[in-house]
Amino acid sequence: MDCGILVSKTVLLLISLIFWAAGAALAYVGSFVINSYKTFDDFRVDKYTVIPATIILGLAVVMFIIGTIGCCATLRESKIGLGFFLLILFLIFAAEVAAIVFGFIYKSRISGDLEKPMIEVFEKYNGDNSESRAVDYLQTQLECCGVHNYTDWLKWQWFIHNHTLPLSCCKANITTCTIDHPELLNKSGCETKLEQLLQRVLIYAILVILGFAIIKFLGMLSVCVIGCRSSRNDYQPLYA
Repeated sequence: MDCGILVSKTVLLLISLIFWAAGAALAYVGSFVINSYKTFDDFRVDKYTVIPATIILGLAVVMFIIGTIGCCATLRESKIGLGFFLLILFLIFAAEVAAIVFGFIYKSRISGDLEKPMIEVFEKYNGDNSESRAVDYLQTQLECCGVHNYTDWLKWQWFIHNHTLPLSCCKANITTCTIDHPELLNKSGCETKLEQLLQRVLIYAILVILGFAIIKFLGMLSVCVIGCRSSRNDYQPLYA
């Protein structure tokens, strides 16, 4: 068998396997969500909460179908099947390229988009509401204090009324967190640390998407190679 055809078919079969693996993963997630819903059915959980799981299972079926089409079209060397598989790969490739472009655009805007909403949430801190829980979680996980630094709290209502900082601002487990002991405070601001975290996550996501986009591009090239050889009747089935 021609080396180019063998490599092209191997790439397409690998891509089909990736679709099957993605379908299996989505099926597992969807089934897990539905089983979790059934476990708590006695609490009369809203049945609309199952809709996302149903959508995930639907996507899993689509992934299995696409993988099967790619595998069968490759082994049987079907022009129609390969053409349809090429269209699917192109659409997914275009979506991945768009995601990469938007990822780079958003990466440059993270800093400007964080400051205002963070200040609004921090200003609502009262120790009991949902904003307080979000702030405490953020400051504890990122080991930070305030938006820019711990001095931000001096102008917010929590400090004005209580003359203390949230316990999540301090490094150690203490009963009272004050500015009298700056050595116990997390002096870094949360905006900078959250920005760094989001940028790292975004970079990882872009790299993963880029990897899949390269695979899709190789898949499209493989379909073209097989298609060109097919018109000359100059190839054999993979299992020949």
